[in-house]
Order: sequence, then C-alpha cells, then structure tokens
Amino acid sequence: MNIKIDLKIFLFAFLFYITKQIEIYALVMLFAFVHELGHLLFGLALGFKIDSIKINPLGFRLSFQSYVEDYNQKIKNGNLLCIKKIWIALAGPLTNIIMILLLGISHLPNTTTMIYANLLLAIFNLLPIYPLDGGGILEQVIHIIKGKEAAYYVISSVGRATVILLTIATSILILYIHNIAFVLILIYLWYLVIQNEKIIRIKQSIYKEVHQSEILK
Repeated sequence: MNIKIDLKIFLFAFLFYITKQIEIYALVMLFAFVHELGHLLFGLALGFKIDSIKINPLGFRLSFQSYVEDYNQKIKNGNLLCIKKIWIALAGPLTNIIMILLLGISHLPNTTTMIYANLLLAIFNLLPIYPLDGGGILEQVIHIIKGKEAAYYVISSVGRATVILLTIATSILILYIHNIAFVLILIYLWYLVIQNEKIIRIKQSIYKEVHQSEILK
C-alpha cells in the first residue's frame, strides 16, 4: 500500500491560517478522515483491497485495487463490480450525513461549525467531477449503461461544465462574501478537471489501440 502526501496541503493550510480560517480547515480535514473511513469500511466489506492512500489539500483519497480481468468477465459480473464501486463512493458522503445527524443531537461545543464542515464535505464530494465521489458514481453508472469509453467522454464533459458553472457562481458570490476559501476550492477543482482530462486522453488512446488490435486479429 502506497501513502502519498500532496505538498499543496501546506500551501492551503498557510493560506487558511493567514486568513484566520485555520479552525474550519482543521475540522474539514478531520471529518475528511472520517469520510474516508466510510469508504474504507465499505470497500473492505465488499472484498476490495487497499491500493493507495493520498492526502490532498481538501481531504484524503483512498484507492482500491482493481484489475482489468475483473471487467472482462460476463457483463453481469462486470456490472456488479461497478455497483460495488458506486456503493463505496456513496459511503463517504453518507458518513458525513450521519455525522451531521449525530452532531445535531449532541451537546458538544462548536457543533454548528462541525455540522458545517461535514455538510461542506458531503456537497463537495458529490460534485460530478472525477476523482470526487460524485464523479466516480457518474462514471460507474455510465459504464453500466453505455460502456467504458462513453464513461470517459461523459465524465470529462460533465466535469468541465460543472466547474465552469461553479466559476460563474463563485465570481458572483465573491462580490458579496469576501472569502478566499471559495477561490481556493475553485482553483483546486480546475486542477482536478485538467488532470483528469489528461489521464482520460491517455486511457482513450490505450483503449483505441487495444480495440484496433482486437479487430485486426
């Protein structure tokens, strides 16, 4: 199992510190860890093995081992694998929602701030942008309905459209709420979309080469 730390996390922590928002950032990272535990428990329960853990500026990313031969079985079994991945992706936001409910009936100090942190994480991770949970869910759904190649195209298009809409909304919102957090999150989302599009182009190229070689056989 590989553990990776994205060094941009230190930049984010510094920017949140100088803008006096380090408390909410610390809570977001704490509950992002709880969020990831939800993925972990579901993944292990469904028989997956951990491949890597990455600590990024807005949380954690847990990857499970997946093999090409798992998809090259009968369609029914391949679809079952996609459904399992959907449940694993949903487990994170559901964990945050459960935390919101538990905090709502608790008498802990700073409950409102902790509820806000969990709500922010749930909404953020459900955005249809890969590799966020929402993007992963969308990818697996399209994979079941249209196939892997179509899933690449849809997730790329939807991700870019989503971040463009969020850019417009943030540009308007920042005029009324002068909060650097919105800008930092938006920059990070653009980074995810651009990186994912590069990866998708590589995957599509490999997919086409394999497909053409199969036709020539």
